[in-house]
Amino acid sequence: MTTISSFIETHYRHFNAAALLDAARAYREHIASGQKMMVTLAGAMSTAELGISLAQMIRQGKIHAITCTGANLEEDIFNLVAHDYYERVPGYRDLSPAEEKALYDRGMNRVTDTCIPEEQAMERVRDAVIAEWKKADGKETNPPHVYLWRCLDNPEFQKLYQIDPAHSWMIAAKEHNIPIFTPGWEDSTLGNMFAALTALGEISTVRVVESGIETMHRLINWYLEATVDVSMGFFQIGGGIAGDFPICVVPLIHQDMEKPARLWGYFCQISDSTTSYGSYSGAVPNEKITWGKLGIDTPKFIIESDATIVAPLMFAYILGQ
Repeated sequence: MTTISSFIETHYRHFNAAALLDAARAYREHIASGQKMMVTLAGAMSTAELGISLAQMIRQGKIHAITCTGANLEEDIFNLVAHDYYERVPGYRDLSPAEEKALYDRGMNRVTDTCIPEEQAMERVRDAVIAEWKKADGKETNPPHVYLWRCLDNPEFQKLYQIDPAHSWMIAAKEHNIPIFTPGWEDSTLGNMFAALTALGEISTVRVVESGIETMHRLINWYLEATVDVSMGFFQIGGGIAGDFPICVVPLIHQDMEKPARLWGYFCQISDSTTSYGSYSGAVPNEKITWGKLGIDTPKFIIESDATIVAPLMFAYILGQ
């Protein structure tokens, strides 16, 4: 049978297809030479079940850190415990406002063609994570993923799993203890819940969860330590805060802190935001040279396509499948 890798090498010769192959080859070479890689997740990649391939990448040592939105953090866990209750809406483009309201009334929160069941997904995870927040109230401050990892350690929570745990990237990240950075976490379902609980006084302090500045401090310390002897690559899925927050740690260190810092040693972005004026997500990689993020010789790639199609193919190639 033809492997995925050989198919890509045979057919992906031009345009965005060639960019995919070039970027995947460079990623593989970067790791093979002993370097490291951060992956950033925007959009709704966890609801798209990118965890099936992303977890393999983590377990096989192809990813060394993740920066993601709060939505991607929690939606991997939602899918883990409520997958059987999700509903697809293939004709989502044709839904009327009344049909959208009917989904809302049923507690089905739509992400493109996939509806996340509020009762089975969000409420199950909410109950478990609130218990962890309350245990930590006034005693600890942790990044948001730590509390979700503690839920994953709970045997009662484990009984709720509805997918193969091998398909959860959060479980893989926990197993390998890779650092996770979640800027703007409050812009998520669980972040909203936490904000509500602290506003109501049911949790006494917002200090239970790491702040954005504390997240940046942790990123600074991690980057300096992780790049003492090797280069860190940057593989960006989508745009927005998931990419912008971590990539700026390099100029922060060498311009604002006036300390030496390696430039990112590889850069690739998968985005359906085409090159445009004034758009961070649509900025070409060379623009990052002017901000002190990338060097002239840094391998740079941009693949203007759908990440739900491109990322699994690239991961398969990188994994040698």
